[in-house]
Amino acid sequence: MHRFAHVLFALFIHTSLSAAEKNILFIITDDQSPTLGCYGDEAAHTPAIDAVAADGMVFTHAFATTASCSASRSVILSGLHNHLNGQYGHEHHYHGFESFEHVVSASLSHNLQKNRYRTARIGKYHVAPDVVYHFDNVLKGSSREPVTMAENCRDFLSEKSNDPFFLYYALSDPHRGGGVNKNAKSALKPDLFGNLPDKGQRQGIEEKFYTPDEVTIPHFLTDTQETREELAEYYQSVARIDQGVARLVEILKENDLYDKTLIVFTSDHGMAFAGGKTTVYEGGLHVPFVVRDPYSKERGITSDALISHVDITPSLLDYAGLLDRDKNRPKDVTKAGQHFRKIGHTPARNMGEPFHAYYGHSWLPVLRGTASASRDIIYASHTFHEIQMYYPMRVVRDREYKLIWNIAHQLPYPFASDLWRASSWQAQLQKSKEAPYGQKTVGAYVDRPEFELFAINTDPFESKNLAYDPEYADVLKAYQQKLKRFQKENGDPWVLKWEYE
Repeated sequence: MHRFAHVLFALFIHTSLSAAEKNILFIITDDQSPTLGCYGDEAAHTPAIDAVAADGMVFTHAFATTASCSASRSVILSGLHNHLNGQYGHEHHYHGFESFEHVVSASLSHNLQKNRYRTARIGKYHVAPDVVYHFDNVLKGSSREPVTMAENCRDFLSEKSNDPFFLYYALSDPHRGGGVNKNAKSALKPDLFGNLPDKGQRQGIEEKFYTPDEVTIPHFLTDTQETREELAEYYQSVARIDQGVARLVEILKENDLYDKTLIVFTSDHGMAFAGGKTTVYEGGLHVPFVVRDPYSKERGITSDALISHVDITPSLLDYAGLLDRDKNRPKDVTKAGQHFRKIGHTPARNMGEPFHAYYGHSWLPVLRGTASASRDIIYASHTFHEIQMYYPMRVVRDREYKLIWNIAHQLPYPFASDLWRASSWQAQLQKSKEAPYGQKTVGAYVDRPEFELFAINTDPFESKNLAYDPEYADVLKAYQQKLKRFQKENGDPWVLKWEYE
């Protein structure tokens, strides 16, 4: 072989091996707040996740951009706010929302695939269209059985290849579902949160059962028997998740992949209780975020860096060496029109504006200890959950203040069907509008003002609205301007509401 050919061959082998050591395991749960031991929650039984955290980094200030399943997942997988990518609400059934097809240019899975990553997903998908969020492999497994799901990933993870992998492991726990616990003490029975009735055991799981007095009451809920009974079911579901994570880590270690794989653990948004899911309060947006970077010297670190779900796609591409940091976009940007012509696909929706850059920022420098923060402000954008739940809200939050703009404030706040039925909500609703609910009353939760301004640094529970306090008029105006500027820069159609409503 010619010497030059030897050099090229050696370079190819080195590149291939290096690439195979940049694997990504992305674990996402469904409707989970930071109820983990590594976040100081003494009720949580999460030893496996806590062990990953002890070997990596815990982000204490991580936020979803919207507390709705499909919309949030579209942000995670595209790096674009959902008001920009088109996934305004739920994808399934009659809701029918889906992202614009030109978003393929930003798509995480697409950009990894075109650069030799083996991609697979298992469990809850809940985004559309597939031409934007396509994975090469769709693995089977009940998204309520984390250990079985992990085992079903074994062949994919252990495949001998010089190409790295991206596994998207998406659970349905601890989402509500499965009926109610008929054995509960209260007349209003708690949802099972995916647990089997009568203390049944999921396949491969050693269930952790809770009594109502063992749970932690978050600030946005009221300490009642009904709330405690529902939280007991929720915490059991969370403990089941942990066993799936334990099995995934075991498989990685058995195949000499643990020290070659970035592990990210998060949730699409906060827990499925009124005050959490579907709201843009802290209970809805604050999420767990644990990252174990095999190439970082930082271990067992807790970071208060402000990060957002919109940062995930650019961060993972940065880890893979595929992000143009100067332009904040993939190094090789797919031209959507050309791409679809090449694969013989006719777009079903308006192609929209071309993709120029991600709004999010890579948090890889934070992981590597070369930066203390990647941003100093976050934004949220909620419009729908279920299609009948039109209630657009926009949010700007930094270290000092948080402003919520309830664009449809003239309407009563709409409820997701499972949250309306929740015993924790119904128990208070049946008392009166003046009955307490978290930091509010039942009436105040349903009927909201146009603006809600909180001094989030001194009032982290969002208990006092300062928007109509004359002393904070200048602060209100400043944060309204920040929000309006963000909307204009990010193509938010609802920016028009500033002008004519």
